[in-house]
Amino acid sequence: MSRGRLFILGLIALAFGGFLALSAYRALQSKTNASNQPGADVVVATRDIQIGTLVGSGDLKVARFPAAELPDGVYSSASTIVGRAAVQPIAKGEFILPNKLAAKNGGSGLPSLIPQGMRAVSVRVNDVVAVAGFVIPGTRVDVLLTGTPTDGKEPVTTTVLENALVLAAGQRLEHSAAGDPQTVPVITLEVSPDDAQKLTLAANEGKIQLALRNLSDSDQQNLNAVRTGTLYRGSAPAPVVAVRSRVIRPTAPLPPTVYSVEVIRGHDLSTTKF
Repeated sequence: MSRGRLFILGLIALAFGGFLALSAYRALQSKTNASNQPGADVVVATRDIQIGTLVGSGDLKVARFPAAELPDGVYSSASTIVGRAAVQPIAKGEFILPNKLAAKNGGSGLPSLIPQGMRAVSVRVNDVVAVAGFVIPGTRVDVLLTGTPTDGKEPVTTTVLENALVLAAGQRLEHSAAGDPQTVPVITLEVSPDDAQKLTLAANEGKIQLALRNLSDSDQQNLNAVRTGTLYRGSAPAPVVAVRSRVIRPTAPLPPTVYSVEVIRGHDLSTTKF
């Protein structure tokens, strides 16, 4: 091989080696810069914490993370978290965020999951009413009532509540990650005080049915009640009641009024009628 070719190959190898060295230098520099970023103390979970569980000091630890990588709302001290209940599942190693905790002095278990101004009301269900057991905590449902109104003669079905949140199935506050059905005799819903009255009355007035919703569907339908007659196609229409019209007969015209005038001319008397 000639010296010229060797010289060219040497230049290529030198350039390639310089490129690799420059790439390695930049990678090391970026890691060094990342490690030199200011850090912040953050509270993370040391174990899995289930819904409704009071968070203890043993469930938490303080770790240090680069401040630029932290989400908003993280806690830097465990003392602000201890004694509060989890309203969402918290995984081991996860940041503790405000939306995953109940308010201070909110208690534990089911009461800690009820927002201010709302109520928890339970209704009896079976496999059919609870949509084959797929009405589980975290899902949303409509509540339908079938009964006979006090001023009606046939049963009707009406939607009493729409898009109500299921807080518990039986005594379970959490659902499996796979969404497996749960056969329970009672479902607990989160409702407003006004809706709590409606739901209680509906449960005692007739038969209720739960209709499962897609979690992304929050539209309010405001449907009219459905009556029995609307279910049967081709049924005879309701009989029409004939209304007898009143015939007004014309009355005979009154005779014209006759006026008499007496005229006296001397000894003569004459009468003229008009």
